[in-house]
Amino acid sequence: MRQIILDTETTGMSPEAGHRIIEIGAIEIVDRKITDNNFQTYLNPKRNIDPGSIHVHGITDEFVADKPEFQEIMQEFLDFIKDAVLVMHNAPFDTAFINRELVLAGHNKELHEICEIKDTLPMARKIHPGKRNSLDALCSRYGVDKSNRDLHGALIDAKLLAQVFLLMTGGQTGFFNLDQTFSEYQTSYTSVFDINTRKIITVEPSIEELKDHEEYFKKLKKKSDVTIH
Repeated sequence: MRQIILDTETTGMSPEAGHRIIEIGAIEIVDRKITDNNFQTYLNPKRNIDPGSIHVHGITDEFVADKPEFQEIMQEFLDFIKDAVLVMHNAPFDTAFINRELVLAGHNKELHEICEIKDTLPMARKIHPGKRNSLDALCSRYGVDKSNRDLHGALIDAKLLAQVFLLMTGGQTGFFNLDQTFSEYQTSYTSVFDINTRKIITVEPSIEELKDHEEYFKKLKKKSDVTIH
């Protein structure tokens, strides 16, 4: 069985508000073993990144200015995920953004028509009812080392989720030793950007941004019980 653990970083919280993907990270699992095959790219969203989002992932407008647009890497991405089960934590979030990018690039299918999608968030809620089930919480619960992760990053988070997923779905420890550090599972990025050079940027959102953020979560809460990662 081939599974792809996928994560994205974005310019903001809502594709409906015009926000775009700025990083895609994906890890391959074959027969419950993490392989060295991964997919990672930064993207030019053709719009500004929200200050609040920069605080989360540290990716700036200047950094993505010379990166490819989604349509330029779309076929490579689709080839990578072909015939695989996509595994995401809070899948509706990432799926909505990817579907938006597919539409803008002129693709005629949505993600669920291309791949089977598995969401680890409801899975974790079922296994650990009444507990926090964010990726950070699950890493702590399963003893997955995230000490090398100062900021969110799509490939970094996909690597962490891959380890959590295998432990959560089978109590599996044979594919890696919990005494080993996360750095042993790092593989080369397709980008020359060194995430270790990113600095934590603290930006205070404006009153208007806070208001928009609150309104978005009110709408989201009405639609479903979703925890944003």
